Amino acid sequence: MLETLDLKLKLEKEKYRESMPHLRSELSGLQQAIRHAGIPVVVLFEGWDAAGKGDSIASLVYPLDPRGFKVYTTREASKEESLRPFLWRFSTRLPGRGDFVFLDRSWYWLLLEDRAENRINQHQAQLVAEEIREFERQLTDDGLVLIKFWLHISKKEQRHRLEDIKADRYESWRVTQQNWQRNRSYKDYSQAAEDMLVTTSTANAPWMLVEATYRFYRRVRVFEGTLAALRRAFSERGTAAGDSGPSETLPAPPQAATSPFLRTRSEQVVPEGPPTLLERVDLSKRLSLEEYQNQLGPLQERLRELELECYRQRVGVVIVYEGWDAAGKGGNIKRLTQELDPRGYDVIPISAPDATERAHHYLWRFWKQLPKAGHMAIFDRSWYGRVLVERVEGFAREAEWRRAYQEINQFERHITYSGAVLVKFWLHLSPEEQLRRFKEREATPHKLYKITAEDWRNRTQWNAYRAAVAEMLERTSTSYAPWTIVEAEDKLWARFRTLITLTEALEARLK
Repeated sequence: MLETLDLKLKLEKEKYRESMPHLRSELSGLQQAIRHAGIPVVVLFEGWDAAGKGDSIASLVYPLDPRGFKVYTTREASKEESLRPFLWRFSTRLPGRGDFVFLDRSWYWLLLEDRAENRINQHQAQLVAEEIREFERQLTDDGLVLIKFWLHISKKEQRHRLEDIKADRYESWRVTQQNWQRNRSYKDYSQAAEDMLVTTSTANAPWMLVEATYRFYRRVRVFEGTLAALRRAFSERGTAAGDSGPSETLPAPPQAATSPFLRTRSEQVVPEGPPTLLERVDLSKRLSLEEYQNQLGPLQERLRELELECYRQRVGVVIVYEGWDAAGKGGNIKRLTQELDPRGYDVIPISAPDATERAHHYLWRFWKQLPKAGHMAIFDRSWYGRVLVERVEGFAREAEWRRAYQEINQFERHITYSGAVLVKFWLHLSPEEQLRRFKEREATPHKLYKITAEDWRNRTQWNAYRAAVAEMLERTSTSYAPWTIVEAEDKLWARFRTLITLTEALEARLK
């Protein structure tokens, strides 16, 4: 691939001066159209040291409104970053809808630096490439425009540029021993780059190779490639630049009743549709109070020991709680964390996304909350809202929630591939037991805050949620992130079941 490039291509200064005003004007106009249409854009630059990545970014952002873009430079992962999945630091920097992000180096670091230096082998590189392709597919499926440039120069040209920079009294600090080492290992880096470009150039995120020997040619080529990609984005959306395009308004959220005590509520649930795996759950499981009290202390003590061992071995832990309203998630989490060191875990309650979160990919807010290695994150509801409430209530289009099964499996695979333990609980109970708990909450003053009109309204959707839950469990229970369906008809049994399941999962991982 790289050998086909003509590194002698150049552009005369007069032609460059003639071209740039038009290119800058069009990019400035496209930025406003991008913002109006709510399209997020990432422009990333990879290439040889001293190939002109910084200059290319500076040239591109010159005509842009600085309120609409951010520039990030990627270096070797910091200690904080190295304690999380390698895509974490990039996921948290993704742009909101209508904004640009420019990356001077990117998530391809592992496939270049680590591959060329033999810190990962060919098999590991293939796994990383697969994760990157999946990550980029998620972004572009969600409407993000991803523009990828590789700036190419020869070994000789790179050496001359490094020498020139080193001789400059103001710029010499930029040249390090690593730069010289990479120049000496040009052949190894070139092979790593070739493999990276071949395995990660896809229809949704193709690489653009730029002959970067001559500055004027490189700048114009980068401008033209960026503009072409943005024009194509508008064309594929059936939107003219500067036009907001076809309406994509989601259905309005259902209006909750103003009082939790309305007597118009529907209390009875009539099962509809074919049986699902939920009907096979044995809800008769019980634990006596005496048994519960005998089991609880030792299990909590063992869990605290495992929390400390996870910290020592730098093993991250992610725990997901999903379940029916009133299934006991809060009380379950309280018993799970009761004896833990509070410095080692976070409980993350998930509610409807705010305006900033809605401006990003739906997984963005969960990427931000992933724990670093050695710590624990407990999600009270999670990314599964995409295939549950957003599906049932119409907040996500059918194409979006159907696509989400694969995206969630990929997201969870990345979490576990990084070395973390992922444990997922669905707390299941019958509609009759849910009704009993609803009424008990209404009749108990200190529990009244737990029952809302929204709970009663959701209950009328029991059959729709039942179908969504069954499909979710079937399609996202994997070998690396299986679901545990917790029989929650009896709260004592449910608490015991989650504690023993988590304990066994941590013990298995730490061995």
